[in-house]
Amino acid sequence: MEFEAKDYEVRAGLLTDRIILITGATDGIGRALALRTAELGARVVLHGRNTKRLEKVYDEIEAIDGAVRPSIAVLDLATADSDAYTSLANSIEQEFGRLDGLVHNAGILGNRHSIEQYDPAEWQQVMHVNLTAPFALTQVLFPALKKSRNPSLIFTSSGVGRVGKAFWGAYSVSKFGTEALSQILSNENRHSGMRVNCINPGAVRTKMRLAAYPAEDRDVLKGPEDILAAYLYLLGPDSEEITGQSLDAQ
Repeated sequence: MEFEAKDYEVRAGLLTDRIILITGATDGIGRALALRTAELGARVVLHGRNTKRLEKVYDEIEAIDGAVRPSIAVLDLATADSDAYTSLANSIEQEFGRLDGLVHNAGILGNRHSIEQYDPAEWQQVMHVNLTAPFALTQVLFPALKKSRNPSLIFTSSGVGRVGKAFWGAYSVSKFGTEALSQILSNENRHSGMRVNCINPGAVRTKMRLAAYPAEDRDVLKGPEDILAAYLYLLGPDSEEITGQSLDAQ
């Protein structure tokens, strides 16, 4: 689906009273989205694996005039077991009673090697963090999401999750899987009111982009705060009929 970010007007209070969990909220797009959703009235649950970095974003949100106090969810997607996922889900239900939005933003790149040379252990790690962990987190959060009047799930895709390119290895395959997971969830929940979509952020000035393209001129790239319109659109009420889509943020 074509989405024209430049034409979408984000109005004040767009996300008032919505409870939104953002994974990978300590840096890049996750951090920028956490700050912006808080500005728009959301109660943000900040996920990450580093408590100090999460506390820094927490303090940034606290400094926003009128923002609702956020919460912190510490979970290492690379090592967490089923009990850790269940504990997080229980905490959210006990504290909030529901979850209105879940943004799967956390991910890892892995090495840019040919398939012939790709290390199997690293392949498994990338697939786990980028695909298995979002599946597991979504599954345990289903009860909280179903208690929302208008729940929205957003998965982070990529251009190499639509067209396979040489040397993108496990990252590309994990994003193809992400697109499939999103479509399956959308079809399975089409009559429940739950919306499930993907967003391809495009080229953004992040640490992952630098790792993938170390020689690139970063000054020509948009910053994370510049590509949030698609996320805000899908998290808010203006997209209530949109599900099963894969949008471009740029």
